[in-house]
Parts: sequence; structure tokens; C-alpha cells
Amino acid sequence: MKGRIGKPVRTAVRAGELAALGLCLLLLAACDRQGGQARPPEPGDMAVASVDDQTVWASDVRREAVAQGVIGEGEPLDASSELFHRVLDEVVDQKLLAAEAARRHVESDPATRRRLTAARERILGDMLVQKIVEQAVNDKAIRGLYDEQRKLSKQTEQFHARQIVVASQTEADAIKKLLSNKASFEALAMQRSTDAATRFNGGDLGYFTADVMPDAYAAALKPAKAGDVLGPFKTDAGWVLLKVEDRRLEQPLSLEEAKPQIVRFLTYDQVRDLLQKLRAKAKVKLLPPPAQSSAQSPGQSPNPSPNLRGPNPQASARLDPPPPNPTPAKKKP
Repeated sequence: MKGRIGKPVRTAVRAGELAALGLCLLLLAACDRQGGQARPPEPGDMAVASVDDQTVWASDVRREAVAQGVIGEGEPLDASSELFHRVLDEVVDQKLLAAEAARRHVESDPATRRRLTAARERILGDMLVQKIVEQAVNDKAIRGLYDEQRKLSKQTEQFHARQIVVASQTEADAIKKLLSNKASFEALAMQRSTDAATRFNGGDLGYFTADVMPDAYAAALKPAKAGDVLGPFKTDAGWVLLKVEDRRLEQPLSLEEAKPQIVRFLTYDQVRDLLQKLRAKAKVKLLPPPAQSSAQSPGQSPNPSPNLRGPNPQASARLDPPPPNPTPAKKKP
């Protein structure tokens, strides 16, 4: 398997959908109450509230927090935290609303039944993806793809530099004269640079590769070595002086740093293969759309479907390190 490990793939239900699904599940639970649960649904789970005869578990609150996107999957959520209690209140509200919906027989409405059916299908698909990932995305697979990517990746040079950006060449020349007299580059950057994003940290650009910088930077850095002061040279942002702090080979991501990207990539790969097999066996017939409604203008497009495509498997394989600090010199003045 070769390919660039890229953007997160939406192989399961999106966070906004999960919140809606949670309400649907609560509605189903309210329709079929059997009394409060006597046993925790997960090992080590604890009851944190009760609504009439229904127990609210800490895992319910964590699941809702993940659905809302306030924490990531697998992240802990302290039961004593303000965030936990805020989400708990929302879970309680959902249970109250679901119980009231059941009392009013909302579930008998055909539109409600259709939405509950759709919610059930999404949840089942999500759980299937989770089981597939648990079986296929293991340490051995992660290590194998990591090693393969390391072999395919090419190390490029990184620079660590500071910059001072000013409006005119005259001012830049005056600053360079001060630097030649042992003035502090960091202090002058804080005092004189017009670049708001870097001036208050002494003009620090962090580590970066020359290809992400404007051409004038790349040309100036090409022959540079650590300790050099470059420029002034003109850019769209103004006249720039650079101090090269370090020059080194780009550091590849460690296995731990790359692991989240690899897990997403492997997850996409497994789900893609499964869907290809299922579509090959199923009889899927796409019907032509109805005639365009007069309510929709000729140039108007309907809402696009969620993008379920993952990283391009033909793209160059490389484990990208975290990006450098923003490079304000790329901005237009």
C-alpha cells in the first residue's frame, strides 16, 4: 500500500450527525423503557445522574462530548470538570425531550420514523467501521506502513531563521549597520519590524523548508549557513533582513507523531475495500434526478454530498513533519 498520508477521512458519522443520532437513540430508549440500568454499560463506568427511571452514565457524557467535537475520540473527560457538567446538562435535557416526545407519540409520525431508520443505519455502519478498524488497524500494520513511508520519503533541508521586515531599503540598510556593530537581532526585530506575527518573538520564523517560502527568501537562503545575516532583499511585505540560526536535514515524524495520520489512512483503506466488495455484490441502481424545480435557479447547485474520498493513493508518499510557524512574509501587505 503506497500513498501519501493526508487529510482525515470521514469514514464514520460526522460530529454534527452524531449529536442528532444521540437524540434519536434517546427517543428510542424512551419508547421502550425497562427501568434504570443496573449494570454499567462499560467496565469502570459510573452513574452520574438519573432522569426519572433512566440512569445517565459517565460514558454517555463522554460520547456526547465526542459527538459535539469538544473532545477527541478516546480522550479522557474529568467528571469534576466544568465541561463535563455542561455536557451532562445537555444529556439530561436530551433525555427529557425524548421522554416528552414519546409521551406525545412523536415516533408515530412517518417523517420521524424515516429519520429514526436513517439514524439506525448510520449507527450500525459506524459500529461496523469501528469493529473493522479494531481488527485491522493494529500496531503491526501501523509500524509496517510507517517503515514503508520512511523508505519512500526524501529528506530536504530545513532552516531556522529570524526576520526583520521594514518599509524601505534605507531603513533596512540602517538596521544592518547596527547589526554589524553587534546589535541584537531579536531586540531590533521587536523594536523595528513591521511584521506583527513575528516581531514580538524576536522575528522567529521557526524551522521551515525553502519551498514554502517566497522566492526571494529561497534565493537568499540557498548559500546561507548558520550565523549569516542575509539581505536586505525586497518582498511583497517590504524589505527583509534574515538571520540564519540553524540549517539541518528535515526531521521525519516519529512513529508516535505519525500514528494518528496512519490510523486515518488505514481506516480509509479498510472501509474503501469493504465498500468496493459490497457494491460489487449489491444491485445498486441510481435513478435519474427529477426535472429541475422552478424554485432552484439555473446556476444553483444542490448541497454537495459529504466528501468520503481519502488521500490520493497515487500521490508522493511522505510523512510530513508539523508545519513551521506562519511565515508572514508570504502575506500581502
